[in-house]
Amino acid sequence: MKYDVIIVGAGPGGIFSAYELIKRNPDLKIAVYESGYPLEKRRCPIDGKKVKSCIKCKTCAIMSGFGGAGAFSDGKYNITNDFGGTLHEHIGRVQATELMKYVDEINVTHGGEGTRMFSTAGTRFKKLCLQNKLKLLDASVRHLGTDINYIVLKNIYAELKDKMHFYFQTPVDHIEILDDGYRVHYGDESADCSKCIISVGRSGSKWMETVCRELDIPTKSNRVDIGVRVELPAVIFSHLTDELYESKIVYRTEKFEDNVRTFCMNPNGIVVNENTNGIVTVNGHSYEGEDKQTENTNFALLVAKHFSEPFKDSNGYGESIARLSNMLGGGVIVQRFGDLVRGRRSNAKRIEEGLVVPTLAATPGDLSLVLPKRILDGIIEMIYALDKIAPGTANDDTLLYGVEVKFYNMEVDIDEHLETKYKGLYIIGDGSGVTHSLSHASASGVYVARRISEES
Repeated sequence: MKYDVIIVGAGPGGIFSAYELIKRNPDLKIAVYESGYPLEKRRCPIDGKKVKSCIKCKTCAIMSGFGGAGAFSDGKYNITNDFGGTLHEHIGRVQATELMKYVDEINVTHGGEGTRMFSTAGTRFKKLCLQNKLKLLDASVRHLGTDINYIVLKNIYAELKDKMHFYFQTPVDHIEILDDGYRVHYGDESADCSKCIISVGRSGSKWMETVCRELDIPTKSNRVDIGVRVELPAVIFSHLTDELYESKIVYRTEKFEDNVRTFCMNPNGIVVNENTNGIVTVNGHSYEGEDKQTENTNFALLVAKHFSEPFKDSNGYGESIARLSNMLGGGVIVQRFGDLVRGRRSNAKRIEEGLVVPTLAATPGDLSLVLPKRILDGIIEMIYALDKIAPGTANDDTLLYGVEVKFYNMEVDIDEHLETKYKGLYIIGDGSGVTHSLSHASASGVYVARRISEES
């Protein structure tokens, strides 16, 4: 088969590349290869009854498939250059922001009409945070919710499926450079194209490293974020979440001067498992529909670690910590904050008697046996700091799930067009190491699609 454009990966970057390409040039012959399932077939077997914990499926329905790892996230699109990646360093701040706003418009017109845009601009919480040695980052955020996000993706797929070829459950093995384009190999088959867009997300980080090594594309080590997911009664954070929904708060620890940050806040949400390359970690989701909301709010507390010399494998470091957690807990570990600071393991009885009803079936345990002291000390400091702006955060019954790890791909050497040293080979989204969010990944897809359309 010969295509004008082949897209590897049907996450946000790949989807918005495909959307913009076909919108600007309907005659293009496009193929999308995805290792996971179509949206309607993405089902995690965990039901809380027969299957209570991760069974390590060959293809994780939460991480892979149409929509990527963001399909079952809580659908937060942050419009900002202050976090979520460094796309602006390649294409400029103004253009990056405009593209994120364009993505938001598409989401709104494909099912997100009734959702709300939140903003930290002019909020009184900035002063409150600064008074307590915390920094609230600037952003506008559209919260779709896991349920509305699914509808948006479903509508976009319905618009695309008859205009290009989608190959699901078709992982690409490797990419070959041809004189006039590229050959994409999958199993015993292959397809050729003039332009190739790689958008494999965080879950494709190992594959991406292999491709870069085979094609001699320079990379440099990126960071890994390691921490826990906090779950507490929603009312404790309601004064923040009602106005801001997503509050990105950074704290600089007194002991080590490390930055600890909140990430992926889910008001009235649930805590979930995540399977990355066979390693079970934790994440959080939330829904827009009131019938699916809980009485808890959850968010991550993460510490970034970036290694240079002599050790450079940041992801390997994160994996080793996650594997240790899996070894001790058989998956995700949960611990009461009160037990952690008292230096004792949590047990099922103390958690059951606590004020917070866990939304994820996890193994009661001791996170101090898993997380390095420096990281754990920073997380404990951050919880006490948050307690000053949201009293009750440091309650004994606050639950900590571990570990949460955000793996980032090695940062790939791409130019201002997000193009590699090979003409027509683009690497976008979280797989590039440049973007770390739904909005930035989607924007990078639109940007490259417009570049290709101009050249067609």
